[in-house]
Amino acid sequence: MNIRTSLAAAIAAVVMLTATGCAVSRGQQTVGSYVDDAGITTLVKTRMLEDKSVDGTSIKVETLNGTVMLSGFAKSSDEKYSAQRIAQGVSGVKMVKNEITVRP
Repeated sequence: MNIRTSLAAAIAAVVMLTATGCAVSRGQQTVGSYVDDAGITTLVKTRMLEDKSVDGTSIKVETLNGTVMLSGFAKSSDEKYSAQRIAQGVSGVKMVKNEITVRP
């Protein structure tokens, strides 16, 4: 049983190192910036899900080097700009690209 635990831990470590290595090769400068971007994405998404004026399940959030890209669908322009306001309010966000489509 101890060997299985050790093997599982080793496999998990290799997967984590490989995953972060891929992130750096996508144009990010360091593994730290990848971790920062993941944290920003998580915070933006969480705040959207908590906000009743935004349907967080219909909006996709991606972050690269502090720039947040919003895409998906909103029911009104107010919802679209509320999502942008939420993203801009997260620490570490340098810029927000709002590509949300308003669809009634």
